[in-house]
Amino acid sequence: MSMHSSAMGRGGRAGMNSMRRNRDILEHRIKKGTLPRMLTFAKVYRTMIIVFLTAVVLDSIVTSVSPLVLRAIIDTITNTHVAHKSQSLVIGLAFLTAVLALIDAGLSLFERRASAVIGESLIFDLRARVYAHIQDMPIAFFSRTQTGALISRLNNDVIGAQQAFTDLFSNVVGNILLLTIILGVMFFLSWQITLVALILLPLFLLPARRVGRRLGTLFQRGMELNAEMNMVMSERFNVAGAMVVKLFGRPRDELEYFESRARQVRDIGIRQATYQRFFFVALSLTASLATAFAYGFGGVAVLHGTLAVGTVVALTAYLTRLYGPLTQLSNLNVDYMSAMVSFERLFEILDLEPMIKDAVDARDIPEGPATLRFENVSFEYPGAEEVSLASLEAVAVLERVERTSVLHDVSFVVEPGTMTALVGPSGGGKTTISMLVSRLYDVTAGSVSINGVDLRETTSISLKSTVGVVTQDPHLFHDTLRANLLFARPDATEQEIQVALVSAQIASLVASLPQGLDTVVGERGYRLSGGEKQRVALARLMLKAPHLVVLDEATAHLDNESEAAVQRALDATMNDRTSFVIAHRLSTIRNADQILVINEGRIVQRGTHEELLKMGGLYRDLYETQFASQASTHGVKTTIDMND
Repeated sequence: MSMHSSAMGRGGRAGMNSMRRNRDILEHRIKKGTLPRMLTFAKVYRTMIIVFLTAVVLDSIVTSVSPLVLRAIIDTITNTHVAHKSQSLVIGLAFLTAVLALIDAGLSLFERRASAVIGESLIFDLRARVYAHIQDMPIAFFSRTQTGALISRLNNDVIGAQQAFTDLFSNVVGNILLLTIILGVMFFLSWQITLVALILLPLFLLPARRVGRRLGTLFQRGMELNAEMNMVMSERFNVAGAMVVKLFGRPRDELEYFESRARQVRDIGIRQATYQRFFFVALSLTASLATAFAYGFGGVAVLHGTLAVGTVVALTAYLTRLYGPLTQLSNLNVDYMSAMVSFERLFEILDLEPMIKDAVDARDIPEGPATLRFENVSFEYPGAEEVSLASLEAVAVLERVERTSVLHDVSFVVEPGTMTALVGPSGGGKTTISMLVSRLYDVTAGSVSINGVDLRETTSISLKSTVGVVTQDPHLFHDTLRANLLFARPDATEQEIQVALVSAQIASLVASLPQGLDTVVGERGYRLSGGEKQRVALARLMLKAPHLVVLDEATAHLDNESEAAVQRALDATMNDRTSFVIAHRLSTIRNADQILVINEGRIVQRGTHEELLKMGGLYRDLYETQFASQASTHGVKTTIDMND
């Protein structure tokens, strides 16, 4: 009985999984080369796959033999007089049945173990490969794609590929062999009963396939509705979304909005369950009808002496094992296409070439004080087709807009140990220049170099260790303060961490926390105030101790007292370092050794604060409108929009 239920269960569950796939899969045109590329992942596990398939073959043989042993036991009991010899035969056959059951159980456990090893290892390989590739993508990729779509590729598509991958191996080999043996033995035992059983098969398969197509549509819609419901929760449960809801949301409307999504998920779940039950009822009903016919026809044959009782029992046992594998193989095309589609969606990401990557002969930036040089730099942001995929942006076709130049022939030098400030109207190109320094983008024309090495020729590790960046809205991970600090320098000692905290004027705050450095800062650091988060980011920068510092006005969120303290810390820390800042505040302007006035992607003025004031023009206008009020109020915060 255990072997019968095992075979029937495998067939029913696998058939059901195949039925769930969307019918659109069958109409999808697989790209050439997907199958050979998929098989390259199997080569790594070819030894385990061979062992796994051997176990599948042996299990199929054991499953096919057990009804014949049962037949022999019944025929021995019914057709001979009880004697010592026949008793020994019956006991021996019963013992053989038990042994076969134990072998089947052992093989089933081994199959599951081997399948898990292959499948989970494949998941690991795919996830690691895709994750590493995504990390190599430029910042433009992340600014366009939906985070949920990327996560879906690493979860749903990877798991879908793994399941279809392992199912294909076991289903094709195991079920074909099992069906061949079962049908061969059944025809040998009674070709009449076997033909009737096969004639009854369309009574199940035809409605089952229609149900399967309907289930494919329902499951596809169910996934979409679940995604919509999850999106509502994701947007409302993060800190920023929750804040908006608290300030502007209407509780009753919010509840009704969520309930409308959840209600649709509930309704489609009921329909899915109904169709699933129909599938299993149809499978059981067809098997029962075939079994009833076998008993009826076979019983009459036994009464007429043309069939033995054991043969009838064996035939009914084989019938119960026939329909599951047949159902699986009837949906083999769907399994194959599902595997191909999942792998194709993963390959789609892997085939998107990173725009920023190390050159073959990349070299490290020479150690020592940093000299930053821009030479005739022009830049235009890449088009969508260069950095993104339509499927990751939830659009049918990527937008095609004419690319426009953002920077035009920009040249300047930042000498070691000096501070250069960028000022100018919003949208002028200041942030773009700062992103080129850290090579978040590559220049379209000209070059950016540090210590004489073009950034396109440097190693990414060398560049990251040389350049440190603090943005106006720094990101902290949902982790402890210590983990966020060590992200910049994992090998930092406790003493070095404390020095960085003191320099960033946040050591006293950390000491006052109950868990100190082990305090969890919350998602995006929302458990800290804006100024506290900024100072943690500064401490992280100081712990890294880069030779070139890029500051997107790192003191913009601080109050006057904190700003003064952090500014003193920055002055001391940056004394022997090159610093490059986007200036929003008067203190930065006055301290700068060089000020570059950026307008419409060009440097229109350059010099010190006093020189530019005397020169007049755009800088003087900016000073009078943006910075003069800070001077009159001794540093009251006035910011320039950074959306450039």
